[in-house]
Amino acid sequence: MSANERVPLYQQIQDYIRDIIAVEEMKSGDRIPTEKELMERFQVSKITVANALTGLANEQLITRVPGKGSFVADKGARQGASAPAAASPGQESGERAARSGMIGLVMPSIDDYFAIRLIEGIRQALEAEGYRSVIMLSGGELEKEKAAIKELKSLGAEGLLIFPVDEENYNEEILSMKLGGFPFVLIDRHLPGVETHFIASDGKQGIRLAIDHLWELGHREIAICSDSPLQTVTVQERIEGYIAALKDKGALINPAHMITGFELARSLKRPEGHPLFRYIRNRMATAYISLNGRLGVHIYQMARQAGLDVPGDVSIVSFDDPTSIVEEFSIFTHINQFEREMGVKAAGKLLEVIRGERSARSFAKSLIEPQLVVRQTSGPIRPR
Repeated sequence: MSANERVPLYQQIQDYIRDIIAVEEMKSGDRIPTEKELMERFQVSKITVANALTGLANEQLITRVPGKGSFVADKGARQGASAPAAASPGQESGERAARSGMIGLVMPSIDDYFAIRLIEGIRQALEAEGYRSVIMLSGGELEKEKAAIKELKSLGAEGLLIFPVDEENYNEEILSMKLGGFPFVLIDRHLPGVETHFIASDGKQGIRLAIDHLWELGHREIAICSDSPLQTVTVQERIEGYIAALKDKGALINPAHMITGFELARSLKRPEGHPLFRYIRNRMATAYISLNGRLGVHIYQMARQAGLDVPGDVSIVSFDDPTSIVEEFSIFTHINQFEREMGVKAAGKLLEVIRGERSARSFAKSLIEPQLVVRQTSGPIRPR
């Protein structure tokens, strides 16, 4: 094994960039090789390149401009900055943050009971330990998520709980926190290739519970639906679970039953032009699994508007309980992801990281086992 093979790939990339800046006598503002060029040269993934560039940006050797590339930083700024030492969890935020008693929470939105129950679990767990929380919303936009993280850190947050935007271009602020040792925990979604503390419900198991339930009721034409504008890791994992569960039943996979990438922005008062409405009205499937509770309600409304009975003509199983914060009042058959427990666990793990406890010294992925709750929107298949 050569000496170079023992050097981590991200560090090889950093050494290469340092060398070309020195050898080519590059000046402030000169562009360094693009991410694509570095990926091809070193035969590595985008995340490895992003890790390397984030480290160089933290050293103030380069500056990164979203959508434009990376450039040699101002020489004066580089000389005025000392090289960052390896930080222990929480060290980056300094003594001010260590005494703040404040935890930041970054969420895409608070527009369903999933978010409400999750936040309530976080709040209860933090207050029990004498902490307060500050919530900022990203609206599902990467740049707003970056800005929220920066602002919460500047306000003195001791650590962050993040329900991340899921895009091909990872949030550099999250990568920077990992490299700098700033305490954070991701909720519901992880970043592939980036090892972090991560709390979520087991989506593949949840899908399997839904498939098993509908299969026992006689359904064979089972559709899976997501209105997420992004093909998130969560959506991808659940679709993989859907395919695996049907294969285990010996069923053929119908690609038309995997309905994703659409929007429900238009009014449901005139649904006739919506492709999902036409799919439901034409009874292409006898059962639908919605990947969030809000979409489950829309499918229910569309079925009723198409003159179909639920569950007589169409059965619906949704992820999350979409209708009530009180479980007993729900009418929807749903996959309970135990959002409050998820919030409690995420908050607890973050406090372990902040305190430097032994249990938090290695990154942990915690999956909560979901549960099928049978209510009034699923029933046996009946002949047309």
